Amino acid sequence: MSRCNVIELSDPSAFTDSLTELLRAGARQLIEQAVEAELAEFVKQYVDQVLDNKHATIVRNGCQPEREI
Repeated sequence: MSRCNVIELSDPSAFTDSLTELLRAGARQLIEQAVEAELAEFVKQYVDQVLDNKHATIVRNGCQPEREI
């Protein structure tokens, strides 16, 4: 005789409570911070490289004045 008390949810995204929402918000924030840190490290690797016209080779989108390429 099997004693399984696991209940499968048909639609896990429909399940909401304050703890679940808090965990999802925290996970989103951690992912955002990780992506920002990775991007900052990537841009830092190329900070010394410039084009012939003295413009930076790599810039963050939206962080520098718009320029014509």
